[in-house]
Amino acid sequence: MENNELNVYYTELMQDVRSEQIAVEDGGFLEQIFTAYAINLLSEAGETENYRLAYSESLIPRNRHKINAYSIADNHETVDLFVTIFNQLDDIQRVSKAEIDNVSKLGISFFKKSRSKNYAGELEESTDIFQFARTLGESEQLKANLVRVNVIILTNGLFKGEIPEDRESFGFPVFYKVVDLNYLFNLTEKEHTPIVIDFLEEGFNVSCIKANTENPAYQSYLAVIPGSALAAIYEKYGARLLEQNVRAFLQFTGKINKGIRSTIMREPHMFLAFNNGIAATANSIVLRTTEEGLLIESIDDLQIVNGGQTTAAIYHTLKKDRSDITKVFVQMKLSVIKDKSNFSGIVSRISEYANTQNKISVSDLSSNTPFHVEVEKLSRNTWAPARGQVLQTRWFYERARGQYKNARLKFGTTKRKLQDFDNRNPRTQFFTKEELAKYINVSQERYFGSKLMTGPHMVVRGSQKNYTQFVVYNLPSHPNLFFFEELIGKAIIFRHAEWIYGIKPNSIGDMRYITVPYTIAWLCYRTNERIDYRKIWKAQNISANLEKVLSIIMRRVEAFIKNNAPGSLYGEWAKKEDCWSAVKVQKFGIDFQEIRTDVISAVEKNRRDKEMAASSEEGLREFEINTISSIKNEQWRKFGTWGKETRLLNARQQAAALDIADNLSETDLELPESLLKVGLRIIEIVSKHEPGLFQ
Repeated sequence: MENNELNVYYTELMQDVRSEQIAVEDGGFLEQIFTAYAINLLSEAGETENYRLAYSESLIPRNRHKINAYSIADNHETVDLFVTIFNQLDDIQRVSKAEIDNVSKLGISFFKKSRSKNYAGELEESTDIFQFARTLGESEQLKANLVRVNVIILTNGLFKGEIPEDRESFGFPVFYKVVDLNYLFNLTEKEHTPIVIDFLEEGFNVSCIKANTENPAYQSYLAVIPGSALAAIYEKYGARLLEQNVRAFLQFTGKINKGIRSTIMREPHMFLAFNNGIAATANSIVLRTTEEGLLIESIDDLQIVNGGQTTAAIYHTLKKDRSDITKVFVQMKLSVIKDKSNFSGIVSRISEYANTQNKISVSDLSSNTPFHVEVEKLSRNTWAPARGQVLQTRWFYERARGQYKNARLKFGTTKRKLQDFDNRNPRTQFFTKEELAKYINVSQERYFGSKLMTGPHMVVRGSQKNYTQFVVYNLPSHPNLFFFEELIGKAIIFRHAEWIYGIKPNSIGDMRYITVPYTIAWLCYRTNERIDYRKIWKAQNISANLEKVLSIIMRRVEAFIKNNAPGSLYGEWAKKEDCWSAVKVQKFGIDFQEIRTDVISAVEKNRRDKEMAASSEEGLREFEINTISSIKNEQWRKFGTWGKETRLLNARQQAAALDIADNLSETDLELPESLLKVGLRIIEIVSKHEPGLFQ
């Protein structure tokens, strides 16, 4: 008998998968819907990036393979192959080792065959997997940078056996992982899956000294780690070693720092003296006392917060230059977090201070910033036009994972209550902060100097990269009702374009993730961003003419990209600004007269922009008050206490936090202008240094 929590989770998971199938107007393949669900959790936990659903299965002896999805990392160092074992039964099923071994072979078989340039030619060009096979066989970037291949078996069953042993294929290490029901359940409870490093088992001696300081938050150690140990860890985990928030704006690359490379090749014994080393955090460590001093046997939940390039450089110098790194040693400042109740907050602050040179901070990426809080409030308080129905609905913005599920359960647990919630907050009108960033970034070009920082090429590169670009270059200042209605208009046109594109076997082609954002971006560019989003909001739909024109544009955009991609690797080309630059100047023979009622005039666009700006100014105080009042009074008291203990708030700010808390206890909120401004400054400081206090 499985534990009750897991049974409940399984039931909810299956309900979510089936609900999603119903929500997709063309229906959907349950196995692929589950695959997307599982990979989304892995992506949020930082275990994969830029994934693409692409189902292909063949049991023909000479061509046996199975793939449900794949991922190629931005730096081309990692290829993830996802293979799914899915059961549709109402009860949890156990997965046998034979099943795991079988699909593991099917997954790696695809990789092996695709490394041959000729294999892509054996696949139908219209299949989802064709482009991936061609990329594996022909991409020069993969040839130059690929470090590891991960075969990840996804299942909604339980697996208790041994995972297939790691091996090599075409000279690349292949790592196997089973993500079963229990693994998925744990992902919903944690922010990430810890990396556990066992130095003793791997045969590495890592000496350290303990800082003799009393501190309830963390314990510091200074360690000396062999370069060969760092290289081995990097080969297996890559970017996962970086603390998750920092990963959004730092990355490992195959470009080796000349100074580091020179030292390793010519004076490896001097590396410890010349290099600044790395900084890392951990949940716990196991120490062993020897005659020579302390050794670290293992580290639980290792996260590098600074020194990622040093780690990558050691590995690449070893592999590319065949350098001897046995004399290379690296100093490591290791902070073991003792305060488990605020683990994430402390790690985030350490990351923040270790990376002060970066344009974007960890707190900027937080879902707790005033912008996200205000969009959430707008989504809860704004009812969409009923479209002839009696019942009005809302577009539910989930700024933090689990909000929709929690709101649903809070509304009621009876079948009638749950149905009522679903009717008012349909799954088809649910969106996340990553989707919000996608809808805005495809419709607006934003430059930094001469460099284009937003656009469809960024959307194609993946949700994490696009979201970071949105936060840095395209984040609106004060969202209001006009903004929200236009945002939903953008969401509707984007989602409707996806519906028009279709799903297999009745889709336009095999590159929806490219064609849809490029089509929307092209339409916005060619109309000077004058699509009538307010009309779309009022209708909660697009016009028949716009639907027809979108279908035509998509076919022509797709054909253009396929026919003009260098080396026919259109998936890689679509990630580059060069592709967007080539697409946006095409006219595609579109008659804009057909959609003249869907496009507003330049005069009207200017009037609406002014109206929105005026509304923003008039509503600025209301926005600021809403931002202040969205935080509970007990949290404001915590801000004051925290500010006093850390000395990050001055005496005036500490007092203001308590005054705001007292004001929030009153029925009518009346905040003087001076207190309002100080309160916003407090939120800014807390967001930057201790975002965990918002929880």
